[in-house]
Amino acid sequence: MEPQVFVIDDDQAVRDSLGLLLRSMGQKARLFESAQAFLDEYDGSMAGCLVLDIRMPGMSGMELQQKLRTIDCTMPIIFVTGHGDVPMAVEAMHHGAFDFIQKPFRDQELLDRINQALAWDEEHRSDDDYRRSVQEHYLNLTPREREVMACVVAGLANKVIAMDLNLSQRTVEIHRARVMEKMNARSLADLVRMSLLVARDT
Repeated sequence: MEPQVFVIDDDQAVRDSLGLLLRSMGQKARLFESAQAFLDEYDGSMAGCLVLDIRMPGMSGMELQQKLRTIDCTMPIIFVTGHGDVPMAVEAMHHGAFDFIQKPFRDQELLDRINQALAWDEEHRSDDDYRRSVQEHYLNLTPREREVMACVVAGLANKVIAMDLNLSQRTVEIHRARVMEKMNARSLADLVRMSLLVARDT
């Protein structure tokens, strides 16, 4: 999904002015009057960042942050805070918020932070997509292919693998070729990196 800036603020004037600012700079913006309204439309394919008021009636900005963490939403959050909310904003950053900005703020200051958050999201989303792809490829290996892969990334020669797994050397060569193909690995170093990712995520 194309990256967007999700503005969540119970003050309509703030929402409208932020929406106008973002669209004037070529950013796609979606505006929500409450945390619950955003959650009702949220799905895991959304990309971009949140500009989130820390104090709102009903579910607060921090409560929304905690809720999003429980459903593995990694979109960066920029909290908009009043002067007295700074300690809360610092706490929110300890819980993974990307940044916070105090009212009143300069438009350019907010835009700069939004651009940084969008760049962060794009980079980490591509990392996440790659990790998921590696895991999917690994799950498609047969148990025997996984055994061969483990031996290959350990640096064992085909002859040694054949002895260890009680296979012919030709069978090991076939399994090894299938592992490289199924994992979409271009080299042994590529396969080692993938093996490390699989080990980290299991």
